[in-house]
Amino acid sequence: MVKKVMRIFIGLCFLSGGIYFGYALTHSRWLILANLEIRLALTVFPGVLAGLIGYSVAPHLIAWVVKTTDWVEGKLQKMPLSDLIGAAIGLIVGLIIASLLGSTFARIPLVGNYVPVAVSILFGYLGMSIGLKKKDELLGVFPIFPKIGKDKDKPLSKTEAKPPCYYKILDTSVIIDGRIADICKSGFIDGILVIPSFVLEELRHIADSSDVLKRNRGRRGLDILNKIRKELDVMVQIDERDFPEIGEVDSKLVRLAQVINGVVLTNDYNLNKVAELQGVKVLNINELANALKPVFLPGEEMIVQIIKDGKESKQGIGYLDDGTMIVVEQGKKYINQTIHVIVTSVLQTAAGRMIFAKPKYNDNRTLYEVDAIG
Repeated sequence: MVKKVMRIFIGLCFLSGGIYFGYALTHSRWLILANLEIRLALTVFPGVLAGLIGYSVAPHLIAWVVKTTDWVEGKLQKMPLSDLIGAAIGLIVGLIIASLLGSTFARIPLVGNYVPVAVSILFGYLGMSIGLKKKDELLGVFPIFPKIGKDKDKPLSKTEAKPPCYYKILDTSVIIDGRIADICKSGFIDGILVIPSFVLEELRHIADSSDVLKRNRGRRGLDILNKIRKELDVMVQIDERDFPEIGEVDSKLVRLAQVINGVVLTNDYNLNKVAELQGVKVLNINELANALKPVFLPGEEMIVQIIKDGKESKQGIGYLDDGTMIVVEQGKKYINQTIHVIVTSVLQTAAGRMIFAKPKYNDNRTLYEVDAIG
């Protein structure tokens, strides 16, 4: 419907232009004495012809305008904010100078009407170019702007800290995991949560999967995002930037973090290592969970229920409430019993923490029997 209206509008513009041309032609000196019928025909015919031409080329013109607009928008989205502000300030200053100069030359015969247009184009381009190159100095003049124009290639001194990362980029794994919502609710995440459009697309594909497990995980991720946006007091931003030259989602996340100086929130061990190799800061939810687990030192006593036998002979396995595995030597005979154990050592691995222990008592008495005797 909109395209049809635009096509008719373009046709009418061409029609009015043709009529104006015909009117100017019939009122020229060599046709001023022509009869009324000839003058009317020469006025209407160019207008109708121009209107038909405009109506015919309108779809191609509309498609070209839309394509050009998308291209310009894509280029602007990829530009850093400091470049955009610097170019805009330069353009404004250039147009102001062009306006002052153009009004001075406007009274020149013949070319006076065209000089302001040429001067505006020239000084507008020069202003944008100079503003883009001198963005740091321009932004330094205006204190209302943050120091986003700071030279990123300048090495930091020993006493100079890196700028804070206000953008926290969520990947698919951390969204599906769901714990990010509880962390945001607790207030430990500051800044802006960035959800890339390609991550949303991946979540949508997972939610539409024919596999029941994958479909449930995808829908859970979408529910978590809705909860974060609607229920939590956290700023959420959907980033439409995509990198068509990059195929993998993990590589796109790293590239986006480099562009906006952000931090990647993930549970993916491989993404964690790749991002660190490329100088991108990563916040791993699993590492946070391991850091928050209670610390047990050798010699401390705890209570654990043995639920199964271990890999080695006579070992028993139990778990704490947070999922930490307890390996109890000589604990196989206590399966399905709750006993006192003494920590012998603690092993920290990439997968989590493992605690090794031994029974406090050398008989088959359970916790309840020991308490009754005590």
